[in-house]
This record gives sequence, C-alpha cells and structure tokens, in this order.
Amino acid sequence: MKIGILGGGQLGRMLALSAYPLGLSPVIYEATPGTCAADVAPVVIGSFDDGKALADFAKSVDVVTFDWENVPVDSVKPLSAWVRVAPPATALAQSQDRWHEKTLFRKLGIPTPDFAKVDTRADLDQAIARIGLPGILKTRRLGYDGKGQAVMRTAKDVERGYAQLQGQPLIYEQMIAFEREVSLICVRGRRGEIVDYPLAENVHEQGVLAVSCAPYIKPALHSEAAAHVHRLLGRLKYVGVLAVEFFVHKGHLIANEMAPRVHNSGHWTLEGAVTSQFENHIRAVAGLPLGRTDVTGHSVMVNFIGRMPDRKKLLSVDGLHLHDYGKSARTGRKLGHATAVFATPARRNQARAALLALRRNDQ
Repeated sequence: MKIGILGGGQLGRMLALSAYPLGLSPVIYEATPGTCAADVAPVVIGSFDDGKALADFAKSVDVVTFDWENVPVDSVKPLSAWVRVAPPATALAQSQDRWHEKTLFRKLGIPTPDFAKVDTRADLDQAIARIGLPGILKTRRLGYDGKGQAVMRTAKDVERGYAQLQGQPLIYEQMIAFEREVSLICVRGRRGEIVDYPLAENVHEQGVLAVSCAPYIKPALHSEAAAHVHRLLGRLKYVGVLAVEFFVHKGHLIANEMAPRVHNSGHWTLEGAVTSQFENHIRAVAGLPLGRTDVTGHSVMVNFIGRMPDRKKLLSVDGLHLHDYGKSARTGRKLGHATAVFATPARRNQARAALLALRRNDQ
C-alpha cells in the first residue's frame, strides 16, 4: 500500500519513517525541492495549485494524508474523486480559520475564550468593549507558532496591533489567565474506533512549543479533554491523529486550538508510548488496527529551534533520544528535538533541566 503525504517537513519525515516497519510505502508531495522528508522517502515536486499534478499524485497512491494544516483546502477536496483522503478536507477547513474553529467548538459545547470576528476597526472597538482588555488580536488564517498575533493590554497596544494586522480577516480573543497549557492527542480509525494518549503539559517560548512533559496525571482533566475531543472526532467523521490544545483554568479546560495532523506536543510518543502518534496515524489512514497508547514511563520532549546544540553534549545526557531533522539552521526554524523517558517524574525533571541548560548554552 502506498501512503501519499502532502508536505515534506519534519512531520512528513517522521510519518514516512513510521510507515516502513508496517510494510507500507510512503510517497511525499512537496512544492519545494530539498525538504527534509526527501532524505527518507521519494518526493514528487509540484505546486499545490497544480490540479493535474495533484490528481496524478492521488491516482498513484492508495490514501492521501498531510503533514501540515495549511495545505489549500481547494487543492485537497478534488482528490477524493481519485483516492481516500484522511483526515477529511472538512476538518482541514475548520482548522484553517480560527473563527470557524471556535464556532465549531461552541456548537459542540467545548469551552473557549470569549471571541469576536473583526473585519474593521469598529468591530475591534466593539469586541474590546464587550470582551475587555487584555486580549489577543489574531489573523483568522495562516498564523502559527505565535505568528499573526498581537497582544493587547493598553490603548497603545490596540493601535499598534491593529495597524500591524489590518487588511485581513481577524479574530479578537479574551486572554485567559491560565495555570498551564496541556494538549490531548487522539486517534480515530476508519471504523470509528478511538484511542487517546495521556495529556501532555506544554511550555511555549515566544509562541513556539519548547517543552512537553507526559503524562500529566490528572484523571478528571483527561476525561474532560477526551469527551471534548471525541465529540470533535465524531462530528468531523475524522480519521487519523487530532490534537487539541487546552488552557487549564480554575480546574477546568478551555480549548485554544486544534491541529488536524500529528502534533509537536506528541513527539514524546516516539519513545514514551507503546505506539507513537506517527505510527498510529499511519495505521488509521491505512485502515489498520490502532496500536496501544500506554506510556513507557515519564517523558520529556525538548525542541531545538534556530540552532542545534552540540551533538556530543546532547548524547551525554542519560537516556536521551535525539531526532535531528537534517535542516539547515535558521532563526525560528524547528531543527530537531530530543526525548528522554524515565521511571519517575523526578528523574524525568532532572533530564529536562539538563536539556534546557544545554539548549540555552548552545543557542
């Protein structure tokens, strides 16, 4: 069976590597030559606006999935005439527009920050009058890793932020004084079966995920998160991995956003779970039974952004697993990550401190 993957970044690379042990053949479709997935799988180069090239690609594989959520929906929808597409294009469309995403959350009874659509400066003034400050003005589309956002605490921030982002569809969101951020990764198979990974606790730096630790052992919060995400999976007739990020606020969860793909906060599953999120995504889209999601210990994942720390120093950390994506260094670019798994949270936290120290010293 051939697995077609739209996008050849690090997520496509790790999906491809997870396909081979299952006896499956990954093929990447990518607009840019030389992406990091090209090191591990054959790549078809073509524009995402080239309908014929995409159709030819779809006809050459048995299922199509994707490694990033900004694949043009209008490019994905026609592919279903030739091949199964998973997750469905409807899920991709919902996630690409923050207004539609949060509106769907509300319809399903999933708590969100208060929000308002902003198309004009008058809309923003009305939103602030209703929701208040502080808040965050965001682009409805294409923003990720902290991009396309302006934090607004004062009138000066409002002027500056609107000047920066105006001219495109926007959304204004209430700023939540959260205690921590967590994410839940779920997998739904083609027959509707669902497996969950435990909650992961996440720390972001400048809008980019820096550290994830799992499991975050709060059974009540896990049940709450799972109930929310399972409703999403059912409504979207979803197949594959779906990640939802939540704020923990006053002992309950408030949904921030969803990602219809394998997710950075699930990288710990490569060594920290019986079946990784990447393998389970491939199993789901291929119609294979899903694997167990039990943890193998207490895991930490640390991202390396902009520059890779010294390899020898990294590998001197006891129990460390290094994942270098093979990318050239560039400010703000995700170049790799490391994971470590231990029997106790205390030992895990020691490794986390060592990894963060190495990252600070080498970056």
